[in-house]
Amino acid sequence: MQLTADQLNRATLDRQSLLRRRPGDVLAAVRSLVAVQAQSPASPYIGLWNRLADFDPAELDAAFTSGDLVRGNPIRMTLHAVAADEYRSFREATEPSLYAAKLGGRIAASGMAADDAAVHAADILEYASEVRSARDCEDRLAEELGPEQAKAVWPGIRQYAPLLRVPLGGPWAFNEKVAYLAAADRPALGDRDAADAALERLVLRYLSGFGPASVPDVAQFAMVQRGRVKHAVKALGDRLAQHEGPNGEVYYDLPEAHIPDSDTPAPPRLMAMWDNVFLAYHDRSRTIPPEMRTTVIRNNGDVLPMILVDGRAAGVWRTTAEGIEATAFRPLTDDAWAGLADEAAALTAFLADRDPDVYSRYRHWWQRLPEGETVLLSPRLGFRARPRAGRSPP
Repeated sequence: MQLTADQLNRATLDRQSLLRRRPGDVLAAVRSLVAVQAQSPASPYIGLWNRLADFDPAELDAAFTSGDLVRGNPIRMTLHAVAADEYRSFREATEPSLYAAKLGGRIAASGMAADDAAVHAADILEYASEVRSARDCEDRLAEELGPEQAKAVWPGIRQYAPLLRVPLGGPWAFNEKVAYLAAADRPALGDRDAADAALERLVLRYLSGFGPASVPDVAQFAMVQRGRVKHAVKALGDRLAQHEGPNGEVYYDLPEAHIPDSDTPAPPRLMAMWDNVFLAYHDRSRTIPPEMRTTVIRNNGDVLPMILVDGRAAGVWRTTAEGIEATAFRPLTDDAWAGLADEAAALTAFLADRDPDVYSRYRHWWQRLPEGETVLLSPRLGFRARPRAGRSPP
């Protein structure tokens, strides 16, 4: 089957529950989504609000508190929320990349060899069999290494070791304080056979939530070498279906997976920062127009909260004292603006009891945005155009 770019887009939206909000509990939803970006504590909540009908954030609080969902860095070397019983497999799949980047790369500048850093990481894991603060862990390292070297190696070790973030309260279950706990079901570290077997499982899980996809797409999602993905795909054999992409590329998928029609309606959404619908692919043109990419993904890696219109990024949004403000970088119809206004009214109500000024620490980026149509999506006023004050040239 030859796939068009629009079919790939609609397949992603369908599997990520963005064609319609679906009923269900938060644990089942996160499994369906594979992994929910959690670099900002608010993002899993807004991500699930976009996807679940009648989403109750208290259910996500409870899932984090009970440990049914965990927040760690099992994929793409950044924080995600995943089902607790999938954390080990995901983390094992990405072990070689994390070892090379965090122990071999990040710690090398401190003068410590990766093998030695792995020994200290193992000690920290044992130490974190009960909840430990970041200061506790750094002090533990200082007992062996001295304070200066401990400070130098701790960032690499905390990003490498399978340490989970512990919910400490706040609007989104987590706050600015950080505490760690070793994963109860410890991933195998330094075991290449375990890593390769886990990667095969991760390929299947990834395709369930993001397919059809190419080898580079899978490698980008997991942040692993493409050669490892090629080996995993070959090992999976006829467990995968193959399609031809828009430019003749090979796309893989689960044989039973549904691919919607390219003209399936896609409702507007106000997406969370770092949402995986934008980041889970090497070819991000699936959901981000290429000419917009450097505007919505900043040079330090911040991925702004985007407006999604007809399945693709159309601009950005932020909270203001008057309501939610959106800036579009391509022309939108009145119907699209009206749909965004409806979403804004619902999101404003959702945020009211938690964090009405969500993502405010990232507001400085708005001074650097290019020209666009800026609209106040006010719950009281519907939608109306407004000038965006304080803009400086990009």
